Amino acid sequence: MEDRWLSVDEIGGYLGVTRDTVYKWISDKKMPAHKIGRLWKFKKDEVDEWVRGGGATEKTEQDQSE
Repeated sequence: MEDRWLSVDEIGGYLGVTRDTVYKWISDKKMPAHKIGRLWKFKKDEVDEWVRGGGATEKTEQDQSE
């Protein structure tokens, strides 16, 4: 059961960030997420790979213009 889909709250808790940060990373930093109906779901291994690849620290065009 380790490979189950995680919710926004669960992935936020796993990464130590707020729900708002998770939603911002989905829209601004292309965090790997899958929309199932109205809910966002995450695979922990995809998110781990994204974090290791610097996804959470990459500057977006918006970040660079500030």
